[in-house]
Amino acid sequence: MLFDLDGTLLDTAPDLIAAANTLLQENDRPALAPGLFAPVVSHGSAAMISRSFDLHPRDPAMEPLRQRFLQLYRERVSTLTRPFAGIPEVLERIESAGLRWGVVTNKPGWLTEPLLDDLELSRRAACIVSGDTVPCRKPDPRPISYACELLDIAPHRTVVVGDALRDVSAGRLAGTSTLVALFGYICAEDEPTRWGADGLIGQPGELLRWLPDPTPASRMS
Repeated sequence: MLFDLDGTLLDTAPDLIAAANTLLQENDRPALAPGLFAPVVSHGSAAMISRSFDLHPRDPAMEPLRQRFLQLYRERVSTLTRPFAGIPEVLERIESAGLRWGVVTNKPGWLTEPLLDDLELSRRAACIVSGDTVPCRKPDPRPISYACELLDIAPHRTVVVGDALRDVSAGRLAGTSTLVALFGYICAEDEPTRWGADGLIGQPGELLRWLPDPTPASRMS
């Protein structure tokens, strides 16, 4: 089972929003209510800056602000972030069944690795594919395919779980089953029922119904 990170495995929004509001305050702007970030919190640093400062993505002011935002976020990457309620139990069940789980995220490795280290998940994950591990990111299927190669597991025996269309698109193109984490960062504008996923998961415990069969036949060989 391959998990997206932000909004699926971990509730990272509190630290992302805190970093954005610190940046606003540094620029003599008022902090924004957490709810105002809801539509963009899972769409990366550029989306956070665009929402915070009402900037077009190609505005020259965007990149300096984005870099400072990432610095501020790195300084507090695991201060408030925790697994979603129910995720620890799901991971334990996966492991006790003799199965493996991994992370495939668009978050760069210099943020992904310390975050998972701090939460003591790095050693438990069978693989970690960050946004800069391969030269492309989701919705391109290659990060998912690379994770399957690392684990020597057939894509059709793999389940990809995410809270964004890019997760479903990447998994489908890679040949995996796909699930939408409705408990993640899904906003009113999203239409997950139209994403073509194999299932919609209202809470983490429902993932257990989708665990692959832990048999030797599941290996690529």
